[in-house]
Amino acid sequence: MTGAAPGATVGTTPDRIVVVGGGLATARLCSTLRRKKYVGHLTVVSGESHAPYDRPPLSKAVLAGKRDDTALPFDAAKLEVDLRLGVRATGVDVDQRVVRTDAGDLPFDGLAIATGATPVRLPGNGPQVTLRTLEDALALRSALMPGARIVLIGASWIGAEVATAALAAGCRVTCLELGPTPFHNALGDEIGGMTRSWWSDVELRTSTAVRSVEPDGVHLADGEIVPADLVVTGIGVRPDVAWLAGSGIPVERGILTDDRCRTDVAGVVALGDAAQRWSAHTGTHRLAEHWDEAGTAATAAAAALLDWHAGPAHDPVPYFWSDLFGRSLQYVGAHRSDDATSIVRSSDGSPRRVVWSRGGILTAWLGVDAQKELVKARTSVGGPVPEFD
Repeated sequence: MTGAAPGATVGTTPDRIVVVGGGLATARLCSTLRRKKYVGHLTVVSGESHAPYDRPPLSKAVLAGKRDDTALPFDAAKLEVDLRLGVRATGVDVDQRVVRTDAGDLPFDGLAIATGATPVRLPGNGPQVTLRTLEDALALRSALMPGARIVLIGASWIGAEVATAALAAGCRVTCLELGPTPFHNALGDEIGGMTRSWWSDVELRTSTAVRSVEPDGVHLADGEIVPADLVVTGIGVRPDVAWLAGSGIPVERGILTDDRCRTDVAGVVALGDAAQRWSAHTGTHRLAEHWDEAGTAATAAAAALLDWHAGPAHDPVPYFWSDLFGRSLQYVGAHRSDDATSIVRSSDGSPRRVVWSRGGILTAWLGVDAQKELVKARTSVGGPVPEFD
């Protein structure tokens, strides 16, 4: 599909809306629908045993022991939501307008898919931990003991956040990264290389390929075995969309939608990490995969469900943040590898501010402990590069 609105039509406001998913996007969508005076039947299907909860604190406050849960303000009774926990969606019949689940079929007039993403795991029969659910975070926290040998696979944002918590707990931390620098995929070699000082208390091994995770440790491509008491894999996630195979809902990497969260199937929207939304900022369908996207898309998705041919476009400037190694990092926009780059460094040579631009137009900004610049950066993306302090 393109960025244009789908050609299919729907009739009146749906009597029955089914939402598949159990995270922030689901919570925001349900509250938005009720705030917009939707009075129809609203069912939420989630494979987890918890009501919708927030995920970013899992790798921060929960791992640090500051919180034991990340519940969102979601009152199913007050919102009159038929909340079905521990129920997994297994398919969709768009002709019969039915969601297939492991607990039976659910008919719908409107369907919202917000199933999020699942972590990528490595081959092998050895235990490896990923961090996606509350149970994952609590189990990992209990394993972060003084002297424990923690091997992280991936010098990614999640890898850095786990490393921060592990070091604070007194663990010995090794990080194995396939790329030549930390944050290679997100920031590129030049800027990623400037962050090495952040990892000074970690045994960071870049340009290191992992073959598998086995009971005796992490097996590298060159035959070396790295022993570990715990292996944490943080090499990315994939949209949780395999259950839609054969449904007729268009999927590439994620569920293809326009800029109002609409798929090509009338009455079916997708939002959050599972959606590959059309963006005028990039001229492509893109995966956002950030907290900000999951929360803000609910307004457009709810409007589309209630009136397929009206409502706001949703194409905000991408934004994410991370707390790692005692630093607060924030990023807005979407840069390309061929963008012009302006870098201001901190005293240790690491980046304090990075500005990406194309033809004098700001495409992205990265700030480290530079929260005062965030609003200016976020409102300037797509316009002339502003002066920063």
